Amino acid sequence: MSGVLVADGERERQDLSAGKQARAVVEVAVGILMQADGRFLLTSRPPGKVYAGYWEFPGGKLEAGETVEQALRRELLEELGIAIGPVQAWKTQMVDYPHALVRLHFCKVWDWQGDLQMREGQAHAWQALPVSVTPVLPGTVPVLGWFAQEQQFCGATHQG
Repeated sequence: MSGVLVADGERERQDLSAGKQARAVVEVAVGILMQADGRFLLTSRPPGKVYAGYWEFPGGKLEAGETVEQALRRELLEELGIAIGPVQAWKTQMVDYPHALVRLHFCKVWDWQGDLQMREGQAHAWQALPVSVTPVLPGTVPVLGWFAQEQQFCGATHQG
């Protein structure tokens, strides 16, 4: 796991403002849907959610007793209407957002069934490096860097 990424560091942390010492870590399963040509799916955060309109990889919080893979299967069915095949656990990144401290469990998914349905009113875009959608959620930025390293990409990892 990489170090903690601090998003919007100038903003007050939600739990710390109440005088609490430690923030609870929210475990999040994140799906990186990959196409054979190397493109990957990004979705926008739905209206009404924190960071609405920012682009990210789809996924969501683990529920009590769920594994990362179980949560990812549930979330992608709920959000996108797809049933995923095998999941390849890839990387983990801790992100300190003003509203939450999250541990993102990134998993690559090469196989799924069903047509994409944006069930939460989000937009979607198949992307390659450099991505053309903006703004990109801070927790998504490291993944673009990892892709660039894998592909030995020389250009920028995102615009904006």
